[in-house]
Amino acid sequence: MSANKALLVMDFINEIVHPEGVYAREGYYQQTQERRVLEKAASALNYARSNHLPIIFIVVGFNAHYEGFPPHSRVFAPAKEHGVLKLQTWSTQVHDDLRPREDEIVIAKSRVSPFYQTNLELILRTQGIEELVLTGVSTEHVILATTLDGHDRDFKITVLEDACAAVTQERHLAAIERISRTANISSTFSFITSSL
Repeated sequence: MSANKALLVMDFINEIVHPEGVYAREGYYQQTQERRVLEKAASALNYARSNHLPIIFIVVGFNAHYEGFPPHSRVFAPAKEHGVLKLQTWSTQVHDDLRPREDEIVIAKSRVSPFYQTNLELILRTQGIEELVLTGVSTEHVILATTLDGHDRDFKITVLEDACAAVTQERHLAAIERISRTANISSTFSFITSSL
């Protein structure tokens, strides 16, 4: 891995990984529990903090009136239907196991990709970041989208496979297979034992 890397912690929000979340009940909570994904992501986060690597949290959400909501999205349809994924609410808060510190960057997005109409790329460029290390839920959405968008922006991408989850294990593995064409697939252990 390059020295100029940042850890992205993406969509580990209550609505997706807490047992009371609408999206969590689709299978994400079960997958994150069975595969200990929050624990793995926390290990990567602690390592990044200890080694002073840039950390960026990504949360998906909308304003209270869902202005700018994608009207034809099958991914986000349940959010409006159930009145969830509103920014500044419990729904879009990062899970307690991974809670950002006050000095850490949190970027809100309104689409699957964290690059879409956010200042993510600007932040990365101004910090001289060349490599993105990805953790998040879900593998088949935000991880895949970030891999493809990051690739096309000439970033080196490393996905920590055990710190990601999809709605099912089958979808996770299918997404990882697709992602492996444009990114390095690694593990939390390899990340925390690698030299900076």
